[in-house]
Amino acid sequence: MRISDDRYHRERTRMELALRFLRHEARTQTIRAWTGLSDDRIRKLYRSYLGQMRREMPRHRGKSPHQIAFFTRSVRLQEETVALATSFWLLGVIPVAAARDAPGSEAALSSGALLCTAFEAYRLARCAALISFEHAVFLATALSRAEQLRISWCGRCGSLVVSEPCTIRVRPCHHCAGLTG
Repeated sequence: MRISDDRYHRERTRMELALRFLRHEARTQTIRAWTGLSDDRIRKLYRSYLGQMRREMPRHRGKSPHQIAFFTRSVRLQEETVALATSFWLLGVIPVAAARDAPGSEAALSSGALLCTAFEAYRLARCAALISFEHAVFLATALSRAEQLRISWCGRCGSLVVSEPCTIRVRPCHHCAGLTG
């Protein structure tokens, strides 16, 4: 019996995604929601593979972020939100995350991997990024549902804009707003 057998592929994918989430300092409940692994299994993974890095990589406790106001708190956060949302859009995270799949399913695992890739691209582009992985997961979910935040396009230059769904007019992007204001 080899670990590369097809029957172990999904289990290995779940573990790899959980480790990827752990490296991004995701909470246990977030990892469970995407991978379907038990809390005990996630803790054992952390202790086995990342336990020696406890000082550099703390485990966050409590509820995951759930307030949309975080993304509109300052101009810098608004710009970073657009950068992260652009990464989500380009890699196809937002349409995929719209249908919440069963934890641990092939669809959830592939969309979780896309989410990690998009977040990693965002972190490469923004070295001193303010948005954590947990906030990124919340943003992807919120944009997919389009109940509190939605993706729209600047009427002047066509760039991606993150706005509230109840706004009547689409506001221009920060760049175009700065040119007229």
